[in-house]
Amino acid sequence: MIIFPAIDIRGGKCVRLTEGRFDQETVFADNPVDMALRWQAEGGQFLHVVDLDGALAGKPVNLAIIAEIVKAVTMPVQLGGGIRTLDTIETILQAGVSRVILGSVAVKNPDLVKEACRIYGDKIVVGIDARDGQAAVEGWGITGGIGAEELAKRMAGAGVSRIIYTDISRDGTLSGVNAPATAALAKAAQIPVIASGGVGGVQDIAELVKAGQGIEGVIVGKALYTGALTLAEALKAVRGEVK
Repeated sequence: MIIFPAIDIRGGKCVRLTEGRFDQETVFADNPVDMALRWQAEGGQFLHVVDLDGALAGKPVNLAIIAEIVKAVTMPVQLGGGIRTLDTIETILQAGVSRVILGSVAVKNPDLVKEACRIYGDKIVVGIDARDGQAAVEGWGITGGIGAEELAKRMAGAGVSRIIYTDISRDGTLSGVNAPATAALAKAAQIPVIASGGVGGVQDIAELVKAGQGIEGVIVGKALYTGALTLAEALKAVRGEVK
């Protein structure tokens, strides 16, 4: 299982939101590049970056900072937030980002997702963000009108190689990851799923490991920033050294 330390960028700073709410923001660092280097030094395997300004604007806003992050670290980087055209995907990949995460566009324009998968293969990841089992779009502010598991099946059918599943109600709350829903989504889609939202400590990582097949990794954000979990502890749990 891969541990993905998360960096969410808003206004050029490294922040975390609670339940995806932009009025519930905490700034954890002024320089996202420094934070990326810290997570790499502590054993990070793959960096998860979200352009929060881009999610609201419908197009990337912090690409200059993201390009700096890519140049600074040797671990691969995946990026989401406001990516809604093939041209934008191409620009981001040309900047050195390893994977592009498509969110709202998966609901609104599935044909674009299919075309992106045809062109870019496993560089395309779909992020399914759900509240009460229903997919949400537009920076999580609007219900997409489709169930998360049904959307996952459709995305797998479109050629998507992996999905990031976020339980919005738990994101940034440290209240515990939704392992059962993540495992159910992986079973429904029959492609690897990365868990996100609510990781509060080492037991959450252990729970995902036990949930087993189909869960490829987990994104960890607020728990790392508050010290509730260290990367070293998370990696121990992945290796089965935490009961």
